[in-house]
Amino acid sequence: MKRLVLGMIAASIALTGCSKITMLRTEEMKAVGSDVQVAVLSNLDTTVQILSAQNDSLRAVLDSLKAEQAAAALVQKRLMAEVTMLSRRMGDESERNDSRQEEIIYRLDMLLGKSDKILAKKVVVSGAAAPVPMDSIEREAEKLVEAEALFNTARSDYHRGEYKLAYSGFKQVYEQMKTGELAENSLYWMALCLIDANQLDKAKKVFAALADAFPEGQKTCTTMFKLAAIYSAECDIEMQKAYLQKILNSKTCSASGEFEQAAEILQEILEKEEKKAAGEPVDACVSTVVGPADSAASGAAPAPATAPAPAAASTEANSAPAEATAPAVTAPAAEAAPASSAAPAATEAKPAETAPATAPAK
Repeated sequence: MKRLVLGMIAASIALTGCSKITMLRTEEMKAVGSDVQVAVLSNLDTTVQILSAQNDSLRAVLDSLKAEQAAAALVQKRLMAEVTMLSRRMGDESERNDSRQEEIIYRLDMLLGKSDKILAKKVVVSGAAAPVPMDSIEREAEKLVEAEALFNTARSDYHRGEYKLAYSGFKQVYEQMKTGELAENSLYWMALCLIDANQLDKAKKVFAALADAFPEGQKTCTTMFKLAAIYSAECDIEMQKAYLQKILNSKTCSASGEFEQAAEILQEILEKEEKKAAGEPVDACVSTVVGPADSAASGAAPAPATAPAPAAASTEANSAPAEATAPAVTAPAAEAAPASSAAPAATEAKPAETAPATAPAK
């Protein structure tokens, strides 16, 4: 009996010890589980933060790519408009050149036929042959041939960088013709000479006079677009918008490349003004890009965009035309082309002043 009691006591003591050990192990397991849970949650938070930062970075890259894509699309649209404008101008210029050549050939043939009659009607006065005065048609044909030769000489001077000499030649053609396509082209090239001589204020006056004198001429759209470009370079937004709006309001320009470009640039200006009104930072000016068709007058090669102004051009600046604002009445002042500069142009145009009988024979 005594042994049984001792055995029961020993068993209870063993059971109590096992229970304590089990409790200790359970607490250890709970502590380990808590540590593991804390570590997992910490790693999870770090991973979420990294993924969030990567997501923000990818979103910024995506926004940048979208902005670049929009800019590339805008550039592509402008290039397409310039290509379309150049293609149209090349076609129109080709047609005008063909028509002009046919007209010149016809008038030369007419002069050739008339010259035989003039030579047959010559009378001898004091031992010298005196030609009978030509009629109005012959005079007009001779005047056109002489003006064409002088215009081509001035254009060659321009492409050689002799802007002052070219200005003088174009002015002489304008004063001789006054009206018509050749007069309009001469006034346009005079303004180009002033631009390349860095006389932008006087170029603006000549362009404005050209637009007023030839409101439906072949250079009207290009002239107003060039004026918008000059004012955009000066950051005169109101004048830039005014000339862009004139292009859009002109029926003459409705089918031109300048019309498409003017619409895009004006829209861009208005969008920037809205952003500025909303307090967003925007560029002060919107550039009016002038395409390669700017110098397409009379089939000429494009003029250099940044040609250096010659030393003589500085004197031209001080004597530029005040009368250029009214080209239909008078040409720009002669002081802009001294006699020393104009002499070569006059000399090169001299053959057109010879008797019409000899010119066709050559």
